[in-house]
Amino acid sequence: MTSPLLSRPGAVPADPPDLGVAAHYGDPYREQRQLQAGAAAVDLSHRPVVRISGADRLDWLHSLTTQHLSALAPRQWTQALILSPQGHVEHHLTLVDDGEAVWAHVEPGTAAALVEFLDRMRFMMRVEVEDVSSDWAVLHQGGQDRLVPRGELAAYDGELAGIWAHEALRVAARRPRLGVDTDHRTIPNEVGWLTRAVHLDKGCYRGQETVARVHNLGRPPRRLVLLHLDGSESELPTTGDPVTYDGREVGWVGTAARHHELGPIALALVKRQVPDDAELMAGPVTARIDPAPDDTPPSAARAAADVRSSLLRRR
Repeated sequence: MTSPLLSRPGAVPADPPDLGVAAHYGDPYREQRQLQAGAAAVDLSHRPVVRISGADRLDWLHSLTTQHLSALAPRQWTQALILSPQGHVEHHLTLVDDGEAVWAHVEPGTAAALVEFLDRMRFMMRVEVEDVSSDWAVLHQGGQDRLVPRGELAAYDGELAGIWAHEALRVAARRPRLGVDTDHRTIPNEVGWLTRAVHLDKGCYRGQETVARVHNLGRPPRRLVLLHLDGSESELPTTGDPVTYDGREVGWVGTAARHHELGPIALALVKRQVPDDAELMAGPVTARIDPAPDDTPPSAARAAADVRSSLLRRR
């Protein structure tokens, strides 16, 4: 569905997987700053919305997902995953309960499979599952998601930021996106979802054994990293481009973006043993890893701060 907000002055349509909303409204960097300050909203109306109602909805979703949902308070947004029996991520849900139903928005193209799976798992539970995307839309503003009737979307009269701004801030925050920064083998431990979408102390759910084993016995074979890209290149790598180290392929690029402060950056899923100080190639672009805060020893703090400037000197 094409958003009515695409008719706003300066709106430029986004590319897949974000068809139907604006990439930007004429000034991507200003839009990033406005969004970061909480002064603009992002049109996420291309994301499907699934509604789960019924008396058993929270206990039922608690048993199926990675998140502790049985006592979820109304109007408290959270994230949850549905895993395969082997622990691979199949669905990522951003959800909220309003006291009567759970509302979840998901990646474009995934709602039908999610609804089909949930319908198969209902058994005798008092729940109803429906795709309500034709009636409801998502706006993101001030760091919070809002569900609005789709018919009222055109009436929104506040500042708007495009999906490019939203994605740039997401990449800088190292937040993965299902199907873009993940593949069919991704487990939650690899991409930082243990802190956002997984509750490690809840009861059993499908795929839990893999999550617990990797968490307790060692690090996963891959990790999601933030890359600083050589700013002298005019093009960004594209999703799926190989990441190479000393001529060997060690991973692949997920989302690449231009950040208003950090410059060109990207998320990449790479082998765990790739050193933080490695000089990499992300597709055709030279790149270096910005170590995650928990992985950065004190002696490396200054080096991490100078990553981008060192890349710019390689002209």
